[in-house]
Amino acid sequence: MSKATYPLKQPASVKAAAARLAKEDGVSLNQSIAAAVAQKVGAVETAAAFFRERAGKARPEDLHAVLALVPEAAPAEINSTRG
Repeated sequence: MSKATYPLKQPASVKAAAARLAKEDGVSLNQSIAAAVAQKVGAVETAAAFFRERAGKARPEDLHAVLALVPEAAPAEINSTRG
């Protein structure tokens, strides 16, 4: 596995909190930050794949066709008070 470095600038309070959490987990601050970044990358890539699959072969024209079926009328008022 190749490694790259990146100078990370953050508020001192965030660094202190991250260092405290890393210590509680028994890992280095660097290892904790690397794990957090990997977790975020995985979550974003998984979400992107989900939405790509969910969209399938949908095209903007398909949405326009559906919206054309909606009557042009003001939205009905919703009574937000609960009794």
